[in-house]
Amino acid sequence: MTTSTALDYLTAARELADRFREDAAERDKEGGTPKLQRDWIRESGLLKLLIPAEYGGYGGQWSDVLGVVREFARTDAALAHVYGYHFLCLIAPHLAGTEEQKRYFYEVTATNDYFWGNSSNPLQKTIIGEKSEDGVIVNGSKGFSSGSPDSDLLAISWNDSVTGDYYEGIIPSGREGVEIIDDWDNMGQRQTGSGTVKFHNVRVEPHEILETPYAGQTVFSTLVPQLSQSILASIFIGSAAGALEEAKAYTLEHARPWYTSGLERASEEPSTLSRYGEWWADYQAALGLVEKSDRLLDAAWAKEEALGEVERGELAVFVAAANVQAGKMALEVTSRIFEVMGARATGSKFGFDRFWRNVRTHTLHNPAEFKLRNVGNWYLTGTAPVPGFYS
Repeated sequence: MTTSTALDYLTAARELADRFREDAAERDKEGGTPKLQRDWIRESGLLKLLIPAEYGGYGGQWSDVLGVVREFARTDAALAHVYGYHFLCLIAPHLAGTEEQKRYFYEVTATNDYFWGNSSNPLQKTIIGEKSEDGVIVNGSKGFSSGSPDSDLLAISWNDSVTGDYYEGIIPSGREGVEIIDDWDNMGQRQTGSGTVKFHNVRVEPHEILETPYAGQTVFSTLVPQLSQSILASIFIGSAAGALEEAKAYTLEHARPWYTSGLERASEEPSTLSRYGEWWADYQAALGLVEKSDRLLDAAWAKEEALGEVERGELAVFVAAANVQAGKMALEVTSRIFEVMGARATGSKFGFDRFWRNVRTHTLHNPAEFKLRNVGNWYLTGTAPVPGFYS
């Protein structure tokens, strides 16, 4: 993308983020599906940011998408999540499908501003597919189906009833037999719709079945973990930025100095100044690493089938390091902002705790310990992470 086009979309993202802020705390308490806000995203055109221009999109890079994720996460990490995972699902035909499938799904998404949802997990073998004369019939259920409520297309996966082989496909979310249950009720990311999808004799047509399953026959097809970890890293960065912005405004406008300090304003307290200095520096350091990994991701994505194992390995290491660092920083910032705001800031009406709850929920899904082992092994022995479902 040209700089001017990218800036236009960052502006659109910032304007949406500001609109999300108006009732983000209230919606977080309610849970459920933010239908109105999802429609705002549809209307913005941002759902086709990554789609190549030849298919009707805006020809953006992954770094553009991740920049939007960070902007959304400043005020609403749940919407940042479903936006980022929209693209994680959207590119499945690009990684694992035929040229015809890639073209079809890109074009139909760009034309209709379709929002994609997820009900695919290679580790969860709870959806079984039975081959028929024309396609596959799937039955079963899957949890953690982020973005499935109010989606237009659904990325699904199943294991063959006879061979146990893993398959992926794309179906309309409203297809007969698909039951999307908005039962996500966890402490964080409360409007991601990461609940259950049940499949009751759902037909998957031949043209909807992807040719090369996840982590298949090429280096390029193994990039899904780097894409998902990059999305989460940007959610962490954006959440920390939002928490700092909220804390700054509260400290300047509402926080009171301790009565024995002799100060008129909380913002004059030396310990408050040093804390903000520490957090801002830590945030900038994590952001720098995330932006570097974003650039490496752009370069790897551009190479497509020409991507080599060495480049893929280096990308995996930097993305893992960025994800860990961003998560560590965000947990620190989002939990400690109350130290500079005071006891009144814990009031439920402010909803400042949502920043920590969102980050904490996500950092548990893909443990930092295992990513750090991969990074350490690469640094110590030169051994790149073996491509897998999470590496």
